[in-house]
Amino acid sequence: MRNQWIRNENYSDGNIGRMMEPALAVFQPETTIAEATQELRHFVKAAFITYVFVIDKSERLVGVVAMREMLLARQDQRLEEVMIPNPFYLTPEMPIVEAMKATMLRHYPVYPVCDHNGKLIGLIRGQMLFEAETVELSLQAGSMVGVEKEERLTTPWLRSFRYRHPWLQGILLLGFLASAVVGYFEETIDHLVALAVFLPVLIGQSVNTGCQTLALALRGMTLGELKGGGELDVVIKETLLGFLNGALTGVVAAIGMYIFASMQQSPVAFQLSFVVFLAMAGSCLISGIFGASIPIFMRKIGADPATASSIILTTITDVSTLAVFLALASWLITT
Repeated sequence: MRNQWIRNENYSDGNIGRMMEPALAVFQPETTIAEATQELRHFVKAAFITYVFVIDKSERLVGVVAMREMLLARQDQRLEEVMIPNPFYLTPEMPIVEAMKATMLRHYPVYPVCDHNGKLIGLIRGQMLFEAETVELSLQAGSMVGVEKEERLTTPWLRSFRYRHPWLQGILLLGFLASAVVGYFEETIDHLVALAVFLPVLIGQSVNTGCQTLALALRGMTLGELKGGGELDVVIKETLLGFLNGALTGVVAAIGMYIFASMQQSPVAFQLSFVVFLAMAGSCLISGIFGASIPIFMRKIGADPATASSIILTTITDVSTLAVFLALASWLITT
């Protein structure tokens, strides 16, 4: 057991090799059921045995025998007669997320771990693998908003401050971009006060549209559904969905703007409602594009797609929504 833990230290955190247990029930193909059973009586006192692993003289994994076959086989039968040949195995360098994808349709209680030559070097229990992936997925939500994976509820406040504050300063700087857009169209807002009332509506709708797309893209990456070559189809689909959702919600928002502007006795109530419709459709279309593109781009450059992707998306959607809405209003109404 000690040698196994020493070997595990050679692998990075988050890789299968870091979580391996020693494979005790290991036999040669010519071993009989009776001989293996005799040895297993000693092994079960030290560990929970699920499978018998069969290796050749080079220690390469050649088969696996389940306890059911051990029970039903004749005592004089050899393991090579009842084993499952060429079994599925994981590699120690494999990240946990990749291992989860590989085992998605292979729900076994134990997975053998072999090196690139097929040599058996350990095992990993399915329960440990899925528990590790559960933790990894729980950390993904924090990464999207700048919370470090190392932070917990019990983390000292000073360390939490060091983890979070740089992100908040970055968000503040990015927020100045949105303020700059508002400042640029200050004259338009002063002339049409109703625009300011509907700014939160448009921003909230476009951000939600983008976050829906972002969440779906991250889920697809985690489950292995978003493979190389299919990125363009995803972006096109989410762009279309963003436009359709924006157009339909834009109709409702336009009606709301028309009613509000009419109550304010605005002479350009119809124009305002038309601007709201166009801005909602356009901003949601942009949100769909960037909600799908940001995680794809981050994966292309080798970065974690979940890391601060929500912050980047929110900034882009805020700025683009303000720019589209106020530019349309300036162009169609005040000019």
